[in-house]
Amino acid sequence: MAITWEAINEGDLIPELKKCPGVTQLVKYAAGSGDFNPLHHDYNFPQSKAIGSIIVHGRFKYAVIGECVSNWLDHAGRIKKMSCQYRGMDFPDQEITCKGTVVRKFEENGEKLVELSVWTENPEGKNTTPGLVVAAFK
Repeated sequence: MAITWEAINEGDLIPELKKCPGVTQLVKYAAGSGDFNPLHHDYNFPQSKAIGSIIVHGRFKYAVIGECVSNWLDHAGRIKKMSCQYRGMDFPDQEITCKGTVVRKFEENGEKLVELSVWTENPEGKNTTPGLVVAAFK
């Protein structure tokens, strides 16, 4: 059953979304996004060698956050505003977990809105991509 604005409370957690992108998925993402920076697919690239691995695209993690919130909304609303910061590296074949919590529930200009604090975590639990989402409910 879809969530309703009336049933939401500040402090509520949204369901987690887990992803474990491999190199093939990162190459497909590069093709779709046009971001062919070798740091995301070439282990012989000097920066990849210095880090010890290639890294997941920041915009891939942004998309994971969008998917996580969209799954929670389940057609009951839409993402009105979304932002994030890339604060840590994530690596292929390691789980990325997207989490979120409701920080504010409010009405503005006749819209029923929810502000979420969202983030991705690496397997060690480090917040690598903190963000903010405002969702509008129908």
